[in-house]
Amino acid sequence: MRHVNYSLTPAKLNAAKPKNSTYKLADGGGLFVRVSTAGTRTWCYAYTFGTKRREVTFGQYPEIGVKEARDRHLAARTKLANGDDPAAAKKEEKEAQRRAAEASEGVFRRFSEVFLVEQLGDASEGYRERLRARLDLHVWPHIGTKQLTDVKPRDVLEIMERLRKTPVTAEKVRALIAQIFDHAIRKLRVETNPAHAMRGVVKVPASTHHRHLSEPELGTFWRALAKHDDSATYPSTVACARIIALTMCRKCEAVAAKWTEFDLDEGTWTIPGERMKMRKPHRVFLPSQAVTILLKQKELTGGGEYVFATFAHRKTPPNVSTVTNFFDRLEGVPGNFTPHGLRGTAATILREHGFRRDVVELLLAHGERGVASAYHHHELAEERREALQHYADLVDSLAAGADVIGLKRRRAA
Repeated sequence: MRHVNYSLTPAKLNAAKPKNSTYKLADGGGLFVRVSTAGTRTWCYAYTFGTKRREVTFGQYPEIGVKEARDRHLAARTKLANGDDPAAAKKEEKEAQRRAAEASEGVFRRFSEVFLVEQLGDASEGYRERLRARLDLHVWPHIGTKQLTDVKPRDVLEIMERLRKTPVTAEKVRALIAQIFDHAIRKLRVETNPAHAMRGVVKVPASTHHRHLSEPELGTFWRALAKHDDSATYPSTVACARIIALTMCRKCEAVAAKWTEFDLDEGTWTIPGERMKMRKPHRVFLPSQAVTILLKQKELTGGGEYVFATFAHRKTPPNVSTVTNFFDRLEGVPGNFTPHGLRGTAATILREHGFRRDVVELLLAHGERGVASAYHHHELAEERREALQHYADLVDSLAAGADVIGLKRRRAA
């Protein structure tokens, strides 16, 4: 193959300016740069294949530099010398890459990653990570490398049979696979959903509600917390448990609380939407007892970011399981009582004490559904503040063993 004496240099290419019409800068051996009226500089190779003049492009300068363009030029000349059309070879290469990419996107694991981004992009990071972990543990090892079109109901059945001893997990896994395939149908990747037929193949026991405390049990619970004030338990853990009880928030919302979310002068805590189940910011109107707890906690962790950080991990929030395990050690508290049960406890007692359902639902940060969600934007701030203060006063009275009958029915139902 004849040697080519190339002539273009980066300096010449950089100096090439657009003109009123497209023009060429020859490099040698049929290689040239086409300069458009917009100033775009494209590497091209003009050659003859058979009796026809052909042209193939190698990309734009400066993304494709001088050396790389000449390497591609040499490869194309070699193809031509071997009787192959460089333009046709490039077209075939692109088509092969397209087919490979399409096949890759059709693999279950690859598509499930797409599903997590496209369908759950606005979900919390924790929720997406739980679903990813579920796929990684129970699904990808078995059908992750299969094409979507090759996954059959029997594959889903085999996954569920492995999880038969944990039926709740089995159904969650099946439902997740079903969601992924529903998305694949919408994207025209498949026409049927193999997970739908497996619904009910593993019977899920009826769900049970979180145990809540009666008023006497709530007094016992509060006294049990006090016994840990001078124990080996981290003060942050005890304080976190108290705040969960007095604010009706979820434990995951409390453990990750940051000092920037609180206005202790105003007695408010604004939880950002990304940490809320309904994905909307939630304002808590703190009772005076909660403010006192937080002021004391600020002496311990106020120099950091997280309210309930421990001494060992000052720069990170505590683990949710730390609070849950703490509840298991509380003396006199029912063994099946969890932090989430404090929400039901407060909601039940406040309703019994005459506070309106709308107020309690807002305290729980439950969202409106249906048409009502488009119209109801009230906050009922004063009633919510009064309700939480009433509840905190009641907790103090119950913990002291006082007769609290006089506290009831403060508001009309």
